[in-house]
Amino acid sequence: MAALSVFIVDDDPGNLNSLQFLLEAEGYDVHAFLNGIEMLERIHEVLPRCIVIDYKLDHLDGLEIARRVRRQNAAIPIIIVTGHPDPDIRRRVERTGLPLIEKPLSQDSILSAVAAASHPDNEQDIDRTR
Repeated sequence: MAALSVFIVDDDPGNLNSLQFLLEAEGYDVHAFLNGIEMLERIHEVLPRCIVIDYKLDHLDGLEIARRVRRQNAAIPIIIVTGHPDPDIRRRVERTGLPLIEKPLSQDSILSAVAAASHPDNEQDIDRTR
């Protein structure tokens, strides 16, 4: 069986490389991006089963990237991660219905979230992300 593709977007190369290594060690086919614009341009090449997006990014924040992904393919599960979980960010992410995981990421929390999100029965509610 082919490995499930997971996209990761994080503008911190250290975080990006660590998460890529962890997920690849678990058997995922990982595509890592330092910005959301590059990921959005390449999403047509490989359809990911799950996308992990950092909330705070240059140019576009994680929720804007999630909205743009939804316009292209509403069924792709998305996980938002942040190292700055202030109340405003929590509220914004809660309104979307997307899962939010705080950095530093524990291996168990991110692996569980990716496994759940990439499960074939999982489809997120697209209306709540707009």
